[in-house]
Amino acid sequence: MTRGPSDSGPQGAAALRSSMDATTAPHRIPPQMPQYGEANHVFELMQNMLEQLLIHQPEDPIPFMIDHLQRDNDYVPKIVILGPPASGKTTIAMWLAKHLSTNLLSVEGLIAKEYSPLAADARMHYQKFKMVPNMLLIRLMQERLKEEDCIRRGWILDGIPETREQALTIQTLGISPRHVIVLSAPDTVLIERNLGKRIDPQTGEIYHTTFDWPPELEIQNRLMVPAGISEGETARKLLEYHRNIVRILPSYPKILKVISADQPCVDVFYQALTYVQTSHRSNAPFTPRVLLCGPVGSGKSLQAALLAQKYGLINVCCGQLLKEAVADKSKYGDLIQPFFEKEIAVPDNIIMKVLKQRLDQQDCVERGWVLHGFPRDLDQAHTMDSLGYKPNRVFFLNVPFDSVIERLSLRRTDPVTGERYHLMYKPPPTMEVQARLLQNPKDSEEQIKLKMDLFYRNSAELEQFYRDAITLNGDQDPYTVFEYIESGIINLLPKKVP
Repeated sequence: MTRGPSDSGPQGAAALRSSMDATTAPHRIPPQMPQYGEANHVFELMQNMLEQLLIHQPEDPIPFMIDHLQRDNDYVPKIVILGPPASGKTTIAMWLAKHLSTNLLSVEGLIAKEYSPLAADARMHYQKFKMVPNMLLIRLMQERLKEEDCIRRGWILDGIPETREQALTIQTLGISPRHVIVLSAPDTVLIERNLGKRIDPQTGEIYHTTFDWPPELEIQNRLMVPAGISEGETARKLLEYHRNIVRILPSYPKILKVISADQPCVDVFYQALTYVQTSHRSNAPFTPRVLLCGPVGSGKSLQAALLAQKYGLINVCCGQLLKEAVADKSKYGDLIQPFFEKEIAVPDNIIMKVLKQRLDQQDCVERGWVLHGFPRDLDQAHTMDSLGYKPNRVFFLNVPFDSVIERLSLRRTDPVTGERYHLMYKPPPTMEVQARLLQNPKDSEEQIKLKMDLFYRNSAELEQFYRDAITLNGDQDPYTVFEYIESGIINLLPKKVP
């Protein structure tokens, strides 16, 4: 969540950097500028274009960049799926390709390609030696990746690269996956799983005696045992796979996810799908604008304080802003005072003016903010959005009614010392102190229920409005909740899984 370079060198170098960096100059940067950059992914756009220029090194960069922008394929799938024999990688690759509407590339598919001299050469090699030379396979892959459907819709490599040499050659040619998935399972499980494989000679479909047996008797009768699945042959293939995979993995240090294949195939698929639909952390400058939503007692204030303490965000509590405006006898405070005295809600237009005044201050623009207590309903959210105050991270903290009652209804205050207690989590030290404790009328069960009902009456519309919001279980240790919030801020938002 860094918002700029941290200079720790000599003062002269720091001064030079400062003079060259417009963001450190005494200019007031309109909040719309970073918001536009973030919303339109300007940093990533320029980064991707520069990456393509360096890979392809065109003689005339301008037409190349225009062509690249017109393709609009920076975010198409580029996935590698690796795994040992019988791990189910081909099944997962096929399901992903179908779900993402992308192209599946495998060794078998590449060498079976028609009207390709390279594929014909590869088939001859494979028939003779049961393998395809590295460079021939990579040239086949290059040829396929240059075709329009791969450029437009992306690709999934099933079981490629097979060796470290292939991985390094692929990288030097500028073929860069965005996600690499490695399936893993104990060898004993894989050997047992492989022994149950059966193949339909008519359709090429793979079945299994335990996990995927066809219901049709006609298909059952024609199934055959495929070649190369005996225990000895599978063990030999596993040995070769393990020898190669440990040398391949270091080529993909930041984009790699290992998924256990020793679980139902559907579970493996959804874990893989969730991963490939998650964007990697960006290097783009990022100013967090965090909104915390949740019922009374859900821990919003504590989480906001933790974020402010650790990351220097400005803690903006709407209720506190209104109280400060009244205490300071400001022009808005004079408008708010009568509503406080009558204990009725302050109108939205007054709240928004106070909030706007705070969010427009330079510390909020430069360091970011964490807002809680507003908006409480859809109209307030629309008003805030129309004025340009758009949070880039929204969290809903869900806490059951019983837990909120436990948190709030047991709070007490000592009228003598002003000390606050909780009858369960922070009990008073003596019976004398306990006897004089008072409960705030707002902490009664009736008041808490009214506030919770009001929140949940509006929360569905708010969640619909903030479509990228992350919903968290707030009924757990506050520091565990904080870790989830922190992760949600630091990492890019995942795409929604249909």
